[in-house]
Amino acid sequence: MSLGIWHIVSIVVTLAAIMAMGVLSGRRVKNAADFNTGGKSAGALLVAGTITGTLIGGSSTIGTAELAFNHGFSAWCFTLGSALGCLILAFVYARPVRQSDCMTIQEIISAEYGQTARLVTSILTSTGIVLNVVAQILSVNALLGSMFGLGSLACLVISVVIMACYGLFGGIKGSGMLGLVKLVLIYLSALICGGLALMMQGGMGAFYAVLPHDEFFNVFSRGFGVDFGVCLNVALGVISTQTYVQAVMVGRSNRQAVRGCLLAAALCPPVGFFSMLVGMYMRANFPHIAAAEAFPAFILEFLPAPLAGVALATLLIAVVGTGAGMALGFGTIISNDIYKQFINKEADGKHMLLVSRLIILASLVFSALFTVGNAGAAILSWGAMGLGLRAAVLLAPMTTALFWPGRISRQAAILSSVLGVAMMLATKLLSLPFDTLFAGMLAAVLVLAVDVLLHRPQKQN
Repeated sequence: MSLGIWHIVSIVVTLAAIMAMGVLSGRRVKNAADFNTGGKSAGALLVAGTITGTLIGGSSTIGTAELAFNHGFSAWCFTLGSALGCLILAFVYARPVRQSDCMTIQEIISAEYGQTARLVTSILTSTGIVLNVVAQILSVNALLGSMFGLGSLACLVISVVIMACYGLFGGIKGSGMLGLVKLVLIYLSALICGGLALMMQGGMGAFYAVLPHDEFFNVFSRGFGVDFGVCLNVALGVISTQTYVQAVMVGRSNRQAVRGCLLAAALCPPVGFFSMLVGMYMRANFPHIAAAEAFPAFILEFLPAPLAGVALATLLIAVVGTGAGMALGFGTIISNDIYKQFINKEADGKHMLLVSRLIILASLVFSALFTVGNAGAAILSWGAMGLGLRAAVLLAPMTTALFWPGRISRQAAILSSVLGVAMMLATKLLSLPFDTLFAGMLAAVLVLAVDVLLHRPQKQN
C-alpha cells in the first residue's frame, strides 16, 4: 500500500484530534471514582459509546473483512456475538450488577466467596486482558508498518502513545466520549466502503454469482462448532469483561444503563455486515492480495485521498480504542482488587487515581515489549482466546454470586475458575473441532453443580 501526501495529512490530523480529545477529557478527572465510574452520571448514549468504543475495534472491521475474504458470511459471527452479549448484559446482568454497588466483577465475587476468590480471579483474568492488549498492539504495528513503512520499534512507541492518550487521562467517561467519536467515524467508513463495494459489484446477486455459494453464503461455513463457538465466545466474553461491566456502572440510572446496552447491541451488526461486504468484494475482484489487507487496500484503491486518510486513521483508532479499553479494565482490576485490598488499604481517591494510571501505562509498555521478537505470532493466536478465558474464569461464580447467594461454597467457586481455564488450555492444545470456551464453561458449571448436590442437605437444614 502506498500513501500520498493528502493521505498522510488527513491521517495525522485525525489522529491528533483524537489524541487531543483524550488528553483534554482528563481535566475533569479528580479522583479514582471519576476515573473508574465517571461519577455514575452518564446517559444511555455515553454508556453505549463506552461499550462500543472497546467492542467495535479491529476484529469488527479489519478482522471481519479479512475473514469474509476467505469465508464470506461466517465473518459476521463476531459482531453478531457482540450484539448478543450486549442484549444479555442489558436484560439479565445490568440491574443486578448496579445493585451490587461493586466497582469490579472480582469485587462482586469476593463479596460472596471471600478475598482468596478475588485474588485468584483477578490474576487469571488479568492474564487474558494482557493477551488481548498484546493482540491489539500487534494489529496496530501491522497497520502502521503497512501504511508508513515504519520499523517495529517506531510502531511500538506510536502504539503505546496513542493508546495512552486514548485511555490514560479521561478514564471510563473519557473513553466513552472518544468511543462515540470513534463510533461515528467507523460507521461512516464502513457504510461508505461497504455501500460502495455493493454498488460496484452490482448487488448481492452479483456476489452470489461469482463466489462459491456453499462457503461464502453460509454463516456456519467453517462448521457449527467453530462459528457458533465464536459467537458464543464473544457474547459470554462481553458479560465477563471488566470494561463492559464498568460501562454499565457509568449510567446515572438502571434505565439509562439498560438503554445504553441495547443501543450498543443495535450498533454492532451493521459495522460487521458492511466490513464483510468489503472483504467479499476484494475476494471477487482482487483474489491474490493478502486477506488481512482487504479493508485498507479497498480504501486506498477506491476512496479519494483525504477521505481515505480519515478512513485509515479510523481503522487505526478502532484497534487502538479496543486496546486502550482493555488496558483501562486491567488497571481497574489491579488497582482495586489487588493494590487496594492487599497492598495499601488506606489509599485515598487521589492516590488510587495515580496508581490506576501508572498500572495502565505499565500494562501498555509491558504488552508492547511482549510483541518484540518471534513471540508475536504465537501471542496473537492466543490473544483470540482472551474473551473466552475471562468468561471461563468469571461468568459462573459471578452469576451465582448475583442470583444464587449462599448456595455455592468458596472452595467450589475458586475451583470452577481454575478448572475452567485449565480445560480451555487443554482443549486448545488438543485442537478439537469446537471452541475451547465450551469445554471451559462446561467444567466450571459442573464443579458448581456438584457442589450444590453435595451440600443440599446441609443448606436445607
